[in-house]
Amino acid sequence: MKKRSVKSPLSRLLTLALFGLLAMGACKSKKKVVEAAPEPAPVEEPAPEPEKEMEPSEEEVAVGKLENYFSVIANSSNVQSANRSIQEALSMFANQNTPVLIVIHEENGIKDYDQPTTIEAYLNYLKDTKKNLNFISDVRLNGSGKVTELELRRR
Repeated sequence: MKKRSVKSPLSRLLTLALFGLLAMGACKSKKKVVEAAPEPAPVEEPAPEPEKEMEPSEEEVAVGKLENYFSVIANSSNVQSANRSIQEALSMFANQNTPVLIVIHEENGIKDYDQPTTIEAYLNYLKDTKKNLNFISDVRLNGSGKVTELELRRR
């Protein structure tokens, strides 16, 4: 049989103690590194001013109303309601012959338009086709708030 030496349990104990100290030392050194990093000073931001609700411009209001009219006319269930909506929409224009320009292509700021039409013809087109494929990209108003020119683009 082998004799166990006294050194064997003692060396195991010392080895375990050494690993324990190294493990604890490694954890402490990480903590020290983390703790040593200075915390950024809180930045005092000026109190945000309450946002002022801006009134929409005349053009934005007109665009919203016209987009609604276009949708109602295209989706109307009968001819009478479409004609009624057309008459309401026409009241927003300077006259029934207000030009409607439809942009079919734009490159380098140069726009190509479809054949010009009038607002009355365009509204009747919406009523007949029941499709609203365009959106308003520009609207021009006169001094009294009536639309004098309308520019549309494909969706």
